[in-house]
Amino acid sequence: MAENATAGPAVDKPRADLPTIEDASRPYWDAAKQGRLLIARCEDCSAVHHYPRPFCPFCWSENVVSTEASGRGTLYTYSTVFVNDLHPFASRLPYVAAVVQLDEGPRLMTNIEGVAPEDLEVGMAVEVFFRPITDDISATVFRPVAS
Repeated sequence: MAENATAGPAVDKPRADLPTIEDASRPYWDAAKQGRLLIARCEDCSAVHHYPRPFCPFCWSENVVSTEASGRGTLYTYSTVFVNDLHPFASRLPYVAAVVQLDEGPRLMTNIEGVAPEDLEVGMAVEVFFRPITDDISATVFRPVAS
């Protein structure tokens, strides 16, 4: 006999939007909570990179320091997501998954918010803002630069 899907106690769904914060990425997430965007700079080859990691992906040096980015960049590519059953993404549909190229050079995966998807253009200027997702974690997201 089939069970009634609505019967029984409500079950909290796990959140798929929470990052795994490790020692190497903790400064990044702490800065995001404070409204600052950090990228990494190699002290040996001077290359900048993103995502947080304890080595340079260009020269493999472990002489890497965090540096604050301007928070400005351009929309490199994007896709409007219409279907995602994971919690809490389903309640945000449609949303824009994107790659932003920071003025400093690195590209990062993010969301574009505050604009209708049909108003987006590759190459448009964007700026960072931080959306709280818990009391302790803020997401790094972007919106078009106000004209």
